[in-house]
Amino acid sequence: MHAMQYELTLPADYDMGVIRDRVARVGRLLDDWDGLGLKAYLMRERGLRGSPVNQYAPFYLWNTVEGMNSFLWGGGFQRLGDDFGRPSVRQWTGLTYEEGGGSRARFAVRHRRPGPDGGLLADVVAEAVSEAERLAKEDGALLAAAAVDTSRWELVHFSLWEHDTPKADGEVFEVLHLSAPGRERLPRGRQW
Repeated sequence: MHAMQYELTLPADYDMGVIRDRVARVGRLLDDWDGLGLKAYLMRERGLRGSPVNQYAPFYLWNTVEGMNSFLWGGGFQRLGDDFGRPSVRQWTGLTYEEGGGSRARFAVRHRRPGPDGGLLADVVAEAVSEAERLAKEDGALLAAAAVDTSRWELVHFSLWEHDTPKADGEVFEVLHLSAPGRERLPRGRQW
Protein backbone atom coordinates (compact mmCIF):
# COMPACT_ATOMS: atom_id res chain seq x y z
CA MET A 1 0.00 0.00 0.00
CA HIS A 2 1.17 3.51 -0.83
CA ALA A 3 -0.32 6.73 0.53
CA MET A 4 -0.26 9.96 -1.45
CA GLN A 5 -1.56 13.50 -0.96
CA TYR A 6 -1.25 16.94 -2.45
CA GLU A 7 -2.63 20.17 -1.05
CA LEU A 8 -3.97 23.22 -2.82
CA THR A 9 -4.09 26.02 -0.27
CA LEU A 10 -6.40 28.67 -1.67
CA PRO A 11 -6.89 32.39 -0.88
CA ALA A 12 -8.84 33.24 2.28
CA ASP A 13 -11.70 34.69 0.22
CA TYR A 14 -11.78 31.83 -2.32
CA ASP A 15 -15.26 30.55 -3.17
CA MET A 16 -15.04 26.93 -2.00
CA GLY A 17 -18.18 26.25 -4.02
CA VAL A 18 -15.80 26.04 -7.01
CA ILE A 19 -14.10 23.03 -5.39
CA ARG A 20 -17.44 21.43 -4.48
CA ASP A 21 -18.64 21.85 -8.08
CA ARG A 22 -15.38 20.47 -9.48
CA VAL A 23 -15.58 17.33 -7.34
CA ALA A 24 -19.27 16.87 -8.19
CA ARG A 25 -18.30 17.06 -11.87
CA VAL A 26 -15.12 14.93 -11.95
CA GLY A 27 -15.08 12.87 -8.75
CA ARG A 28 -16.61 9.82 -10.37
CA LEU A 29 -13.77 9.63 -12.93
CA LEU A 30 -11.64 7.63 -10.46
CA ASP A 31 -14.45 5.35 -9.29
CA ASP A 32 -12.97 2.52 -11.36
CA TRP A 33 -9.27 3.51 -11.60
CA ASP A 34 -7.07 0.42 -11.82
CA GLY A 35 -4.65 0.13 -8.90
CA LEU A 36 -6.46 2.67 -6.71
CA GLY A 37 -7.54 1.49 -3.28
CA LEU A 38 -9.31 4.73 -2.48
CA LYS A 39 -9.27 8.46 -3.05
CA ALA A 40 -10.93 10.73 -0.53
CA TYR A 41 -11.70 14.12 -2.07
CA LEU A 42 -10.97 16.32 0.94
CA MET A 43 -11.66 19.97 1.59
CA ARG A 44 -11.38 22.24 4.58
CA GLU A 45 -12.71 25.76 4.89
CA ARG A 46 -11.14 28.61 6.78
CA GLY A 47 -12.88 29.09 10.12
CA LEU A 48 -14.67 25.73 10.11
CA ARG A 49 -13.59 22.84 12.36
CA GLY A 50 -10.45 24.71 13.37
CA SER A 51 -9.08 25.22 9.87
CA PRO A 52 -6.90 28.31 9.37
CA VAL A 53 -7.03 27.91 5.56
CA ASN A 54 -9.17 27.09 2.56
CA GLN A 55 -7.72 23.92 1.13
CA TYR A 56 -8.39 21.13 -1.33
CA ALA A 57 -6.28 18.12 -0.32
CA PRO A 58 -7.23 14.71 -1.77
CA PHE A 59 -5.76 11.68 0.01
CA TYR A 60 -5.06 8.40 -1.80
CA LEU A 61 -4.32 4.83 -0.76
CA TRP A 62 -2.92 2.90 -3.72
CA ASN A 63 -2.83 -0.85 -4.18
CA THR A 64 -0.19 -0.64 -6.92
CA VAL A 65 2.63 1.67 -7.91
CA GLU A 66 1.53 1.20 -11.53
CA GLY A 67 -1.90 2.64 -10.75
CA MET A 68 -0.36 5.59 -8.92
CA ASN A 69 2.10 6.29 -11.73
CA SER A 70 -0.60 5.96 -14.35
CA PHE A 71 -2.57 8.64 -12.49
CA LEU A 72 0.41 10.97 -12.04
CA TRP A 73 1.82 10.66 -15.57
CA GLY A 74 -1.51 10.28 -17.32
CA GLY A 75 -4.49 12.57 -17.73
CA GLY A 76 -5.85 12.37 -14.17
CA PHE A 77 -3.28 14.56 -12.47
CA GLN A 78 -2.61 16.71 -15.54
CA ARG A 79 -6.10 18.26 -15.42
CA LEU A 80 -5.52 19.45 -11.85
CA GLY A 81 -2.17 20.98 -12.82
CA ASP A 82 -3.72 22.70 -15.81
CA ASP A 83 -6.37 24.31 -13.61
CA PHE A 84 -4.42 25.15 -10.44
CA GLY A 85 -0.72 24.68 -11.17
CA ARG A 86 1.23 21.53 -10.37
CA PRO A 87 1.36 20.95 -6.61
CA SER A 88 4.01 19.02 -4.75
CA VAL A 89 2.86 15.43 -4.16
CA ARG A 90 3.69 13.76 -0.85
CA GLN A 91 4.11 9.97 -0.74
CA TRP A 92 4.34 7.59 2.19
CA THR A 93 5.00 3.85 2.43
CA GLY A 94 2.11 1.98 4.01
CA LEU A 95 2.51 0.58 7.52
CA THR A 96 -1.02 -0.64 8.21
CA TYR A 97 -4.61 -0.46 7.06
CA GLU A 98 -7.68 -1.31 9.15
CA GLU A 99 -11.40 -1.31 8.37
CA GLY A 100 -13.84 0.16 10.89
CA GLY A 101 -17.55 -0.27 11.38
CA GLY A 102 -18.70 3.03 9.85
CA SER A 103 -20.75 3.07 6.69
CA ARG A 104 -20.34 6.46 5.00
CA ALA A 105 -17.28 8.74 4.81
CA ARG A 106 -18.29 12.29 5.69
CA PHE A 107 -15.14 13.53 7.45
CA ALA A 108 -11.45 12.67 7.47
CA VAL A 109 -8.63 13.28 9.90
CA ARG A 110 -4.99 13.51 8.87
CA HIS A 111 -2.30 13.65 11.50
CA ARG A 112 1.32 14.09 10.43
CA ARG A 113 4.17 14.06 12.91
CA PRO A 114 7.90 13.58 12.86
CA GLY A 115 9.15 10.23 14.04
CA PRO A 116 11.35 10.37 17.13
CA ASP A 117 15.08 10.83 16.54
CA GLY A 118 16.14 8.04 18.87
CA GLY A 119 14.88 4.61 19.78
CA LEU A 120 14.15 1.54 17.75
CA LEU A 121 12.34 2.09 14.47
CA ALA A 122 10.42 -1.14 15.09
CA ASP A 123 8.93 0.39 18.25
CA VAL A 124 7.97 3.59 16.42
CA VAL A 125 6.10 1.79 13.66
CA ALA A 126 4.53 -0.69 16.10
CA GLU A 127 3.07 2.30 17.95
CA ALA A 128 1.74 3.71 14.64
CA VAL A 129 0.11 0.36 13.84
CA SER A 130 -1.50 0.23 17.30
CA GLU A 131 -2.88 3.74 16.87
CA ALA A 132 -4.46 2.85 13.52
CA GLU A 133 -6.02 -0.24 15.11
CA ARG A 134 -7.41 1.92 17.93
CA LEU A 135 -8.84 4.49 15.52
CA ALA A 136 -10.57 1.83 13.38
CA LYS A 137 -12.37 0.50 16.47
CA GLU A 138 -13.81 3.89 17.46
CA ASP A 139 -17.51 4.55 16.97
CA GLY A 140 -18.16 5.99 13.52
CA ALA A 141 -14.74 5.14 12.05
CA LEU A 142 -14.89 3.83 8.50
CA LEU A 143 -11.18 3.03 8.22
CA ALA A 144 -7.73 3.99 9.48
CA ALA A 145 -4.27 3.79 7.95
CA ALA A 146 -0.73 4.66 8.96
CA ALA A 147 2.24 5.29 6.69
CA VAL A 148 5.77 6.69 6.83
CA ASP A 149 7.85 9.01 4.64
CA THR A 150 11.37 7.69 5.16
CA SER A 151 12.98 10.72 3.50
CA ARG A 152 11.70 12.87 6.41
CA TRP A 153 10.94 10.13 8.95
CA GLU A 154 7.42 11.51 9.13
CA LEU A 155 4.46 9.40 10.19
CA VAL A 156 0.97 10.04 8.90
CA HIS A 157 -2.29 8.68 10.28
CA PHE A 158 -5.35 8.93 8.08
CA SER A 159 -8.87 8.01 9.08
CA LEU A 160 -12.37 8.37 7.63
CA TRP A 161 -15.43 9.02 9.79
CA GLU A 162 -19.18 9.08 9.37
CA HIS A 163 -19.62 11.95 11.88
CA ASP A 164 -17.98 15.32 12.54
CA THR A 165 -16.70 14.42 16.03
CA PRO A 166 -13.92 11.93 15.23
CA LYS A 167 -11.89 10.51 18.11
CA ALA A 168 -8.60 11.29 16.38
CA ASP A 169 -6.05 14.08 16.63
CA GLY A 170 -5.19 16.06 13.54
CA GLU A 171 -6.62 18.23 10.82
CA VAL A 172 -10.30 17.61 10.07
CA PHE A 173 -11.48 17.64 6.45
CA GLU A 174 -14.88 17.30 4.86
CA VAL A 175 -15.11 14.36 2.43
CA LEU A 176 -16.75 15.56 -0.78
CA HIS A 177 -16.58 12.19 -2.57
CA LEU A 178 -14.97 8.82 -2.02
CA SER A 179 -13.71 6.77 -4.96
CA ALA A 180 -12.89 3.30 -3.67
CA PRO A 181 -12.53 0.86 -6.59
CA GLY A 182 -9.92 -1.30 -4.83
CA ARG A 183 -10.71 -0.70 -1.17
CA GLU A 184 -11.52 -4.36 -0.59
CA ARG A 185 -8.06 -5.26 -1.97
CA LEU A 186 -6.12 -2.97 0.37
CA PRO A 187 -4.05 -5.31 2.54
CA ARG A 188 -5.33 -5.39 6.13
CA GLY A 189 -3.08 -5.13 9.15
CA ARG A 190 0.63 -4.65 9.44
CA GLN A 191 2.41 -4.37 6.07
CA TRP A 192 5.68 -6.15 6.80
